Amino acid sequence: MNWDQIQGKWKQLKGQAQQKWGDITGDEWDKIDGRREELVGLVQERYGHEKAAAEREVDDWLAGR
Repeated sequence: MNWDQIQGKWKQLKGQAQQKWGDITGDEWDKIDGRREELVGLVQERYGHEKAAAEREVDDWLAGR
């Protein structure tokens, strides 16, 4: 699945992402709206990861979909 597909199915996938990254708030999930860079930035900010680690974590999550 690529990010164009993620954006198209965001409402369905958002729940799975919320389970993985529970520290991101509901309003922030709406702001992300399936955009990879938004998700990476919030994972980086909330969990204190460096950008490369946050990107890897998001990509690993996507690979499991």
